[in-house]
Amino acid sequence: MGREMIKSAASGLISQSLSSLGVPQQEDDMNSDEYGEQGIELLKDEASLDYLCNLSPHRYEAVYAKNLPESITGETFVKHYADHNDTVTVIDPKRSYCVKAPTRHPIYENFRVEAFKALLTAANSDEQLSALGELMYQCHYSYNDCGLGSDGTDRLVKLVQEMQHRKSLRDGSPSLFGAKITGGGSGGSVCVIGRNCIRSSEEILEIQQRYKAATGYLPILFEGSSPGAGKFGYLKLRRRPSSPGSI
Repeated sequence: MGREMIKSAASGLISQSLSSLGVPQQEDDMNSDEYGEQGIELLKDEASLDYLCNLSPHRYEAVYAKNLPESITGETFVKHYADHNDTVTVIDPKRSYCVKAPTRHPIYENFRVEAFKALLTAANSDEQLSALGELMYQCHYSYNDCGLGSDGTDRLVKLVQEMQHRKSLRDGSPSLFGAKITGGGSGGSVCVIGRNCIRSSEEILEIQQRYKAATGYLPILFEGSSPGAGKFGYLKLRRRPSSPGSI
């Protein structure tokens, strides 16, 4: 929904910018007079935006964020934007949909991924690990804002934070630096970044036991790396054709 709202806003700004210079500023604070030739080209790209991740955070904040609602009813959205161009889902007119958080997440997540990638090429240091960990925390809470988190993964991330801050206060040298929810096949997992040392492994085991003490469930630990499907192959799932008369 947010993508369609942004595309619609960009199209509106193009129309305003191409009209006479005497057009007054709109009530929504989008001033068409501030867009020059280069600005028009940017707006044209944004009016045909395929993916939210292709919109930069500064453009989102400067032009669109202030006019996006926190949420919108399906009825209101369809009335103003007709469709969301998603063949997989159907808009329920009576339902209220979150807009701002799910729109913001892929925009900033793409930036975080690019920043994470660049940081991985930097020299190994505490500053590098701290920055990588901070990006992971930001990702986790942004994902949660979309309503996609879970109590279990939140608890694990909080335990990592507590461990990190406790060690920082004690001797200024933590072994764990960040954590985030991540995919685990059929359910949530948490990825943790830390030093490659015995102490970080010991702290992970302590977090595992603290989680068990609080919930009665012992989390499964995955460590190291694997060649994955490159060595072990993969399964291909095919949908069976439905038989006539089946429900």
